[in-house]
Amino acid sequence: MTYTLTTLPNGLRVATETLPGMESATVAVSVDVGARFEQESQGGISHMLEHMAFKGTKRRSAKDIAEEMDMIGGQMNAYTSLENTVYYTRVMGKDVPLAVDMLADILQHSTFDEEELARERQVILQEIAMHNDTPDDLVFDYFSETAYPEQPIGRSILGKPERVSSFARADLAGYMDSYYHTKNMVLTAAGKVDHAAFVKLAEAHFTELPTRAHPAAEQAKYQGGDKRVKRKLEQLHLVLGFEGVSFHHKDYYAWQVLSVLLGGGMSSRLFQEVREKRGLAYTVQAFLSSYADSGVLAIYAATSESKAPEMLSVACAEMAKLQKGVEDTELQRAKNQIKSGLFMSRESTSSIAEWIGRHLLSFGRYKPATEIAASVDAVTAEDIKHISESILRRKNLTLTALGPQKGLPSYDKVHGMLS
Repeated sequence: MTYTLTTLPNGLRVATETLPGMESATVAVSVDVGARFEQESQGGISHMLEHMAFKGTKRRSAKDIAEEMDMIGGQMNAYTSLENTVYYTRVMGKDVPLAVDMLADILQHSTFDEEELARERQVILQEIAMHNDTPDDLVFDYFSETAYPEQPIGRSILGKPERVSSFARADLAGYMDSYYHTKNMVLTAAGKVDHAAFVKLAEAHFTELPTRAHPAAEQAKYQGGDKRVKRKLEQLHLVLGFEGVSFHHKDYYAWQVLSVLLGGGMSSRLFQEVREKRGLAYTVQAFLSSYADSGVLAIYAATSESKAPEMLSVACAEMAKLQKGVEDTELQRAKNQIKSGLFMSRESTSSIAEWIGRHLLSFGRYKPATEIAASVDAVTAEDIKHISESILRRKNLTLTALGPQKGLPSYDKVHGMLS
């Protein structure tokens, strides 16, 4: 495995990791912009721009893009997060030149044709409708907007239907011009790829991007609170969360381990107590979501209306028990889960290509898996005890509920359960 980084004269970083024995390669462009960079009037535009990138350029129609990729048996897609947008292709090694050409084309020459825009607008409105019909997705929107009220980081990536319906060609072109710059983008490849040849491709194709820096995102301000939405459903969907840490925080990996101990696997405390011993829920989990300047630790569960009070009580009790410490064997299980997931992801060229881009945008360097594993191994039982104690001292938890709610404990009562 060989990782190499080159910065072009125009500021674009080009990074590759050559993987012996691979016949395919993933080529990706990661952009340092996502939904949290949007003004309120722009809500959902990052996501719409990602959709429209595949809908035609000055020399390729939307059908041409699809047919060229299918002709070589490749895959091409993109996704938007709160902080990044990623465009990627997975192709055979011999087709890397075409992959670079197509990504450069859609990111520099997209036309945002009005007819294509009208059609894709309807597709996104259907995506929003589908999302709103999916309670285990929607409850997380409620959670984010409650944890971070009236802030871009708390708004849905998809945007609101009225906003999406209003976007015109000029809005998309203007947003791309504001944020898609060489210094805020990384071109990466992993798999069967030669770095020197890849750099030459980048120099030949990525020649028309602006080189200035883009505006910074609004600083996140965690607030917390209580939001309950009644809906006629078979289950009540609950998210209980606390302010966490950013991925730059010195205790980031300890927080990750804590989330796995609490609800990250079949042996986790929540899974064993909530599902295996009490049968209160089919799905229960804990997770850490970290951003550049903030983060949340949360517990999600879907349960029946009658079991919700007990479900919350047990979740709070398990959270509180962590301050009493963890056994070495339990701690090691959680660490091994994280490390196994880390190294297993390296069997995917797509994961590696996107991983390199995310690291370079977030940290300015690529963190080797061995370095991350060492950070996980360094977490101690005392770290877990210290973090859990700090969480329980906080008064601004976030509680969101979607579904039937008779008998659901009050916000203040849930706070009391954590004592």
